Amino acid sequence: MVISYKKLWKLLIDKDMKKQDLRTAAQLSSSTVAKLTHGENVSTAVLLKICAALQCDISDIMEVVPEGSPASEEQPQERM
Repeated sequence: MVISYKKLWKLLIDKDMKKQDLRTAAQLSSSTVAKLTHGENVSTAVLLKICAALQCDISDIMEVVPEGSPASEEQPQERM
């Protein structure tokens, strides 16, 4: 199983936001946004800051997907 942040990127598109807008709104570092982009580990605190900034639930920005699924192959993901 892997973590996919594909929902986060779709939500940003729906809200007409860029990654830089997310970075500013959630007060994230550029390295944290880079980690999200590459599907790397981020803390729960970071995920909660994103949810607060976007006024959404954590399930709106990430999901657990089986390895080998199309969502897991689009970008490197965090392995569980």
